Amino acid sequence: MLLDLHFARKKSPEKDTTPKESISRSALKAISWRLVGTFDTILIAYFITGTISQALSIGFIEWGTKIVLYFIHERLWNRLRWGKNN
Repeated sequence: MLLDLHFARKKSPEKDTTPKESISRSALKAISWRLVGTFDTILIAYFITGTISQALSIGFIEWGTKIVLYFIHERLWNRLRWGKNN
């Protein structure tokens, strides 16, 4: 009986029950996090440069690059099973 259970488990393909996050959820998280990060960058740039126009320029440049990088980073981490509970 125990051997039957053992062999039955080996024959049946394992179903991936790891919780997955939707692409739209990852995208919304990336956008909301970038708003926080960009606001921080604009503040730091303003304190360094002393001009709001330069601070906004720096903030908007980093907005586009970092949102794409974060989204890719988030999707790669979502593929890992490590640290996820079912």
